[in-house]
Amino acid sequence: MEIEIGRGKKGRRAYGLDEIAIVPSRRTRDPEDVDLAWKLDGLSFDLPLLASAMDGVVDTRIAGLLGGLGGLAVLNLEGIQTRYEEADSELERIAKLPATEATRGLQEIYQEPIKPELVAERIREIKAQGVPAAGSLTPQRVRRYVDVALEAGLDLLVIQGTVVSAEHVSSVVEPLNLKRFIAELPVPVMVGGCASYHTALHLMRTGAVGVLVGVGPGAACTTRQVIGVGVPQATAIADAAGARMQHLLETGQYVNVIADGGMSYAGDLAKAIACGADACMIGSPLARAQEAPGRGHHWGMATFHPELPRGTRVATKTIGTLEEIVLGPAHENDGSLNLMGGLRTAMATSGYDSIQSFQKCEVMVAPALKTEGKRLQQTQSVGMG
Repeated sequence: MEIEIGRGKKGRRAYGLDEIAIVPSRRTRDPEDVDLAWKLDGLSFDLPLLASAMDGVVDTRIAGLLGGLGGLAVLNLEGIQTRYEEADSELERIAKLPATEATRGLQEIYQEPIKPELVAERIREIKAQGVPAAGSLTPQRVRRYVDVALEAGLDLLVIQGTVVSAEHVSSVVEPLNLKRFIAELPVPVMVGGCASYHTALHLMRTGAVGVLVGVGPGAACTTRQVIGVGVPQATAIADAAGARMQHLLETGQYVNVIADGGMSYAGDLAKAIACGADACMIGSPLARAQEAPGRGHHWGMATFHPELPRGTRVATKTIGTLEEIVLGPAHENDGSLNLMGGLRTAMATSGYDSIQSFQKCEVMVAPALKTEGKRLQQTQSVGMG
């Protein structure tokens, strides 16, 4: 239902993940009976969890560790790891930048050119750990680096930008024809981000096996303030899930919806899947791992844009190992540790035993979900406060 913004403009009401609640069904299940596995084309994963292609979150070591736990880490093939042979020294430099100089410092550091030989080397390093190698490239650079990535053994390509559409128009350069480009590649491709039904549907029609949903919800992203563009995640995911069903009816092909950003706690992941996501891509929660390359800091892919940065470097508190954050055990009570245990319990409590069955659960608008009865926690800054 549209709401009148003013006499000349109407708009739909959109909802963020904080504004909705999962409604338990008439049955409950044992958490051990819940199956979190999902498939992406020919690749199978035990956990519906992807690590964002951000330099403070994913390096080749994290890719191996998360892959060993059953998830998938996406390496930024235009980032620090492919610009510097000794990436650790640059990551250390970024961590030491004063807050007032962080953006300018990142812009200077990322002026170093991308080196094709490092693109290949990083992919081989991931493959050597016995896990799938996934890498992210922007539409502007994907044609330049995709061949060297494929030759090195890339298993999954992510074509990613702030907003990616199937109908980019330009009078300056020849736009990337996504449908033709994807059809010619020997590996599966995910594309995004997007935040609307029609954009998601058109991206699915390109032949992508997954669509990233999220424009501006990330902890380090300032897109919504810089350019005013974005859709709250609950609505964006649900719209993309609707597009997935339409595409399935049209073609018989199932395209995965990947919720990308805006999820900090286990309950957020559960609500994203309840809205229709097949898996969740997260950054800041994993940046809090002891092994994270950001050394207590997190920043996005657009933070270092040379002309219009749309992100900021944020400090994160290290709370545990990567395994503790993903699989537990938890020694905090706020849902920041054992993310998959929280998701599994949410599904069991609500009576569902698989990702696709959980997508059918009832949700409701619940703006008081995080505040109702939580006054003591809020005043003491504990738990949900």
